[in-house]
Amino acid sequence: MLRLPRRLLTGTAATLAALPGLAAVRAFAAGVEAFVKGPPVPDQPLVRVSPHVWIIQSPDGFPTPQNQGMMANVTFVIGRDGVIVVDSGASLQIGEMAIRMLRTLTPKPVVGIVNTHYHGDHWLGNHAFAEAFGADLPRYALPGTRAAILGVQGSFWQSSMVKWTAQASAGTRIVAPNRDAAHGDELSLGDVRLRLHHYGTAHTPSDLAVSVVEDGVMCVGDIMMDRRIANMDDGSYLGTFETMDRLRADSDTRIWLPAHGVPGPGVPDWQRALFEGIFEPCVAAVKAGRSVEEAKAAVLADPRVASRAAETKGWDSNIGKYVSLAYLEAEQADF
Repeated sequence: MLRLPRRLLTGTAATLAALPGLAAVRAFAAGVEAFVKGPPVPDQPLVRVSPHVWIIQSPDGFPTPQNQGMMANVTFVIGRDGVIVVDSGASLQIGEMAIRMLRTLTPKPVVGIVNTHYHGDHWLGNHAFAEAFGADLPRYALPGTRAAILGVQGSFWQSSMVKWTAQASAGTRIVAPNRDAAHGDELSLGDVRLRLHHYGTAHTPSDLAVSVVEDGVMCVGDIMMDRRIANMDDGSYLGTFETMDRLRADSDTRIWLPAHGVPGPGVPDWQRALFEGIFEPCVAAVKAGRSVEEAKAAVLADPRVASRAAETKGWDSNIGKYVSLAYLEAEQADF
C-alpha cells in the first residue's frame, strides 16, 4: 500500500478543501485531516487541591512520545458561574482529555482560560477548549505572552511539540490568547475570585501568577517548580526572587500550585533554596574574577544544590546551561 508523507497529505487536504462545490472532495479532505491528527491522550486522574480548585497532575517533566506531551498540570477553578482553566495543556489531544475529565466533575461551562506564559505546554490546549466552548472563549494573558504566541514562539512550540512527541500532538492549531490581562485584574466566578499578579521578568518577561483568593491557592505557572529544574533561557534569577517575595507579601497563600510538580506549602522554599544555591556562588565567582567553570564547581558543591540533584527532573541535561545563565546574569548585575 502506498503511504504518502503526512506533510503532503496535510497540504493536499488544504488544497482540495479550498475547491468550491466539491462536497465529495471536501469529505475526503476532512478524512485526511482526521488521519493526520494525533491519537487521543489517555484519561488522567483529577486531584482536588482546595474547595474550588482541581488539577490534572502531570507525572512527567518533559515531553516524550510516551507521555504524548503531558508535562504540565492543567488547573480547573470551579465556581458558581462556571469554570476557569489555568493553563490548558500542551496539545489539542491533552485539552480534549482535560475536557473529558472536567465533565466527570461538573456540567458547568468553561467561561475563560488564563495562560500564564508563552511556553507551549501552557497554551497549545487552547485549541480544544475553543472548539468545545466557542472561538471567542475569553483567553487571558499578558500582552507580551499574546505577542510571543502570535510570533516566533507560537510556531516554534507548535512544531517542536509535534517533533518531541513523535507526531502525537499533530493536528494542534495555534489558538492564541484573545484578552489582554494586567497585574491586579480580577476574574469572578460568583463565589470565588481569581486575582492576577505580574512583577516583571521571572521565568519569562510575561509571567502571570493566579491567586484563587477565597481558597488561598496561588497558581504560579513556571515561576516556581517542584523537583524540576526550571527553563531559565528567557528568565531572571533576581527577578524570580523578587516575584516570589512580592507574591508572599501581596497574598494570603497557603498552597502554592506549580505547573510542574505537586502543590503544597513548601514549593517556594524548595525552589528558592535551589536557585540561591545556583546564583549566589556565581555572584561570588564573578566578584572574585573566577571563570564560569570554577563557578559551576562551586555550585555543584553547594549543599542547597547537591541535596536536590538526585530528585530534580532534567538535572543532568540542564544544570550546566543554567549555571552559565546565572553567571551571565551575575556579570550583568556587577557591571
